[in-house]
Amino acid sequence: MGRLKVKTFQGKINGVVRVPASKYHLHRALIFGSLAEGKTRITGQSGALHIKDSLNSLKDLGINISKTKDGYVVEGGQYAPKNDIVRVGSSGTTSQFLIGLGSLSKERPAVYDGHKALKARPMGPLLDALSDMGVKLESDNGRLPVTVYPGLPKGGHIKIKGTLSQWISGLLILAPFAAEDTIIEAIPPLNEKTYIHLTIHMLSQFGIKVIEHENGRMWTVPAKQSYQPCQMTIEPDLSSAAFLFVLAALHPSDLTLEGISQAGSHPEGRILEIVQKMGLPVGIDRENDCIHIKHDGIRTTAGLDIDMKDIPDLIPAMCVLASLSKGKTVLRNVGPGRFKESDRVKAMLQLNKMGADIKEEGDHLIINGTESLKAAPISTYNDHRVEMAFALAATRAKGVSDLTFPNAFKISYPEFLEHMKQLGLSMKIESDRKQVKETVSVW
Repeated sequence: MGRLKVKTFQGKINGVVRVPASKYHLHRALIFGSLAEGKTRITGQSGALHIKDSLNSLKDLGINISKTKDGYVVEGGQYAPKNDIVRVGSSGTTSQFLIGLGSLSKERPAVYDGHKALKARPMGPLLDALSDMGVKLESDNGRLPVTVYPGLPKGGHIKIKGTLSQWISGLLILAPFAAEDTIIEAIPPLNEKTYIHLTIHMLSQFGIKVIEHENGRMWTVPAKQSYQPCQMTIEPDLSSAAFLFVLAALHPSDLTLEGISQAGSHPEGRILEIVQKMGLPVGIDRENDCIHIKHDGIRTTAGLDIDMKDIPDLIPAMCVLASLSKGKTVLRNVGPGRFKESDRVKAMLQLNKMGADIKEEGDHLIINGTESLKAAPISTYNDHRVEMAFALAATRAKGVSDLTFPNAFKISYPEFLEHMKQLGLSMKIESDRKQVKETVSVW
C-alpha cells in the first residue's frame, strides 16, 4: 500500500497553479447529459477517480461519451445496460444519483455494484424512497449490490431523511420521468442544502423545472418533463482550491491560482469568504480569472463559529487551518462529515497526535489554535480529503509525517502531489515492499 512521507517546509510557497474542474458539477453534467436526447457538449475535464466511476457507469448503461480536447460530448438517450454489472467504483455520488435511473433501462435490469468500502455504506432511506416512487428494486439489506428493474416511476409524495443530500438529489434527478407530479419532503434535520441547490440549478440548465416550497425542505417536480441537451462550461473546484488556500495561509506565499475568481455556484464556495475573514490576503482578478495570495508570513486569526452542515467537505481543511490559527474556532454540526469516505470527525481528531488542541463536543468541534505541530503517523482511512488535509498539516510539523493510503488524493484532486511538487513542497510516496525499493518520487 505504501505511505506518503511529508517533511516540514520552511520556505515560501511560490508559483502558479491551475485549479481543476469541479467534480460536483461534472458528475451532474455527465449524468444529466446522458438523460437528454441528443448531444451535450461539456467544456472541462477531470481525471478524478470518482469522475471515472461516473464515466464507467454511464458506459455500462449504454451511453456513448467521447472525450474531446477540453471536455466531453455526451450522446444522451435510452439506457440499455450492456454489461452484467454497472460499475460505480467507490463513488457515492455516482451510485446514489444513478440507482433510481436504472428504472429507465429497457429490456434488462441494471445491477449496480462497487468497491468494498462503498458496499459498506448504507443507502436504505434512498432505496425505500425509490420504492415509494414505484421503482422496483432489490438490494443487499439496503446496500450494494442493488438490482433495479425497468419501469417508470409513478411519483407521489415521498418522504426521506435529510441526512445526505445525495439521496434527495437522486430523487430529484429521477422525478421528471414520473407519471404524476412528485413532492419530495426532507425529514429534518436537512443537511448539505448547498448540494441540493446545485442539483436544482443544473437541472434548470437541462430544461428541468423544480419548485422549492417556502419551508425550504420540500420540492415539487412536475411530471413528464424531458431533459434537453445543452452546452456547459464546468466551474473550478472550490473544494480542491480550499487546500491551496490553506497551504497559502500556513506559509509565506506568492501564489497565483488560475481559472478561479469567484465562489460561483460551488457548494464549498464559502471557503473564499472564510479565509478572508481569517485574514488571508486574497487578491481577486476577475478580468484575468485568477486569485493572487501574497504575504511574507502571517498567522491567520480564528474566532469564527461556523455551521458546517451545508459544507461538510470543508471539515478536514478547516480543522487544519483552525489548528494553526490564533484563537478558538468552533465548527458546528459536523455530523454530515461522519458519512463520507470516512468518519471525518474521528479522522481529524488525529490532529491531537500532532500536538493540536481539537475536541469533539456533541456534534461540534472546538479547536484552539497552536503555533506549531509535530510529525506523527496518521491513518487517512483512504479518504482523499483527510489525506490532503494531513499532508498540509505535516508541512508545519517538525519531522517527517507518515500517512497511510498515499494515493487517496486521486479520488478528487489527481494533480495534488504534482501541484505540491510544483510549489516546492517535500512529499514522497514510499512503497511498503521491503525487498524492492520502489518509490514514486515527487520531491
